[in-house]
Amino acid sequence: MKITPLVAGLYLVMTVFSAHAKEKFKVCADPLNPPYSTQKQDGFENKIAELFAKKLGQTVEYTWFAQRIGFIRNTLTAPVNEMEVDSKNFKCDVVIGVPDGYDLTLNTKPYYQSTYVLLIAKGRGYDDIKDAAQLAALPLAEQDKLKIAMFDKGPGTTWLQKNGLLDQGISYQSMSGDNENNVAMQIDKDLKAQKIDMVILWGPMAAYVAAQSPENSYSLIPMQSTPAIKFDFAMAMGVRKPDKERKEILDKLITDNAAEIQAIMESYHVPLVPITN
Repeated sequence: MKITPLVAGLYLVMTVFSAHAKEKFKVCADPLNPPYSTQKQDGFENKIAELFAKKLGQTVEYTWFAQRIGFIRNTLTAPVNEMEVDSKNFKCDVVIGVPDGYDLTLNTKPYYQSTYVLLIAKGRGYDDIKDAAQLAALPLAEQDKLKIAMFDKGPGTTWLQKNGLLDQGISYQSMSGDNENNVAMQIDKDLKAQKIDMVILWGPMAAYVAAQSPENSYSLIPMQSTPAIKFDFAMAMGVRKPDKERKEILDKLITDNAAEIQAIMESYHVPLVPITN
């Protein structure tokens, strides 16, 4: 067959497309972290990764590691071959969920913003609570009966302290190291076992807990940010700090697919607030 300029051009395009299609959308993720990510790939971060990979003509490939201390070092910035000091081939390339402003990664524009909520189990004497401030206004005898989850850090604990309810808190660790339950899963179990009656919990996790029980089992009351305590935060995606090109690609995907991302978040009933960061 005679190789004309047109044939040569078509061949080049097909070759480039074929090479691109074989690329992987390499995600760093926790294998047991609902509602964000799971090894079953049924978390909302899994769904967003699938969406972006599809838009790029790629397939998703995961590096699984528990999302606690050392996560970035063992995933995003870890070379495939640890013996190659100057390697440009890393285990994975993007963390789908990092706080906006996170200092261990180069961050994309935010793609959602949520808020902490006060989640209260119904039928335990607190159905009249419509605002967190009502807890602080309860008679002391009633306050003493409160069983409210309290984490080692976070705005919920700060709020309890400022409102004189720290003694009613039941302590939990935000990074437990539990191989069978993440924080949301443990809170769900302990609410059902009536070890606790309520918790000030990050929106996505609160939505997950509520989804594990029949509808209307819980009241979800958004916490309102004040100059003293901030409860709503924006979330972005993280890449390696030198990886500006990948950041730009992800920024464009976030902008172009904003409606689809919001639909995914809403399907998980995540309480969303306008992105202000």
